[in-house]
Amino acid sequence: MNRNKVITMRHSRWMILASLMVGHTMLLGCTQEPPPVPYAQSGEGYSDKVDLARLEHELPLTPADLMKITPENLKGATQEQVDQIYARLTAGPIPDGVYDGRMFFPKGSSERARLAEIVGGGIKGFIVDRKAATLEHIGEFIWKGKVFYRNEGVLRNRIEDLLILKPIVGPNVEKIQKLDVDGKDAWLLFPAKLYCGQSLLDGRRESVIIDYAFTDDLPGYREMPDVLAGREGLEIRDEIRMVRPGFYLGRAYIKKVFALNFTLYNKAVAEKESAAFLSSETVNEDCWIGNQRMTAMANKPKNQQARLTATR
Repeated sequence: MNRNKVITMRHSRWMILASLMVGHTMLLGCTQEPPPVPYAQSGEGYSDKVDLARLEHELPLTPADLMKITPENLKGATQEQVDQIYARLTAGPIPDGVYDGRMFFPKGSSERARLAEIVGGGIKGFIVDRKAATLEHIGEFIWKGKVFYRNEGVLRNRIEDLLILKPIVGPNVEKIQKLDVDGKDAWLLFPAKLYCGQSLLDGRRESVIIDYAFTDDLPGYREMPDVLAGREGLEIRDEIRMVRPGFYLGRAYIKKVFALNFTLYNKAVAEKESAAFLSSETVNEDCWIGNQRMTAMANKPKNQQARLTATR
């Protein structure tokens, strides 16, 4: 293999890694206001952060509050506000089917630079230098969301542009499994295991975990580029909780360090189930909802207790 080809492959590898992390940031110049829901005051220091159990007890989010949260206005929230929203959610049902995805860094965040430090190596300068805006644009083309296979306990990521992947995947790029989504081809890469597990932010209850650690054990695995997300690469681990039917808020971790936020949205599910959710507060739970939420439900009238069912 000649030297120029090696350099090209290395550069492409870093481009993919960076795009996986940056994705749909598109926050340059954003003036979006945060979701109009209650928040607790919180300081900058760790000791000044709000206790999550107390937050949920004093300022629980009602279905009406949750209907005010959108993928768009979450971009206007600070990381503390995003964390406070996430901590007051439950996992809801494990999703099934195709979900549109957006990655975002919170308002006033310096996460791009911190993300580079987490990954280390040559990618640090690549992310934070003058090419950052171009990188965000690349990410917009690469990652479009996720496809959940609930019954199989597996997830795959939707990639709609393979231009950057071709130098690594090689001439067999067209053999990658793909799916038609709204008339467009979506290549399915970066498989992950899907299960309920403890949240790394809020250990009081479980989240839906999207785990890439053993991606090489899953059907359809391709060493390149899938290895980049697994235990030999970035060691990515995502977790999600339901905002309302068809809409999930997620947190991505790299090497066990929080990296960025993302949203997942399925319009069909949202349109079908949101009205019932708003009127009756019906929530099907696949994961452990925690003692605090169970105690709160036990204190409600029996007709309201029946509305929240744990299927796990």
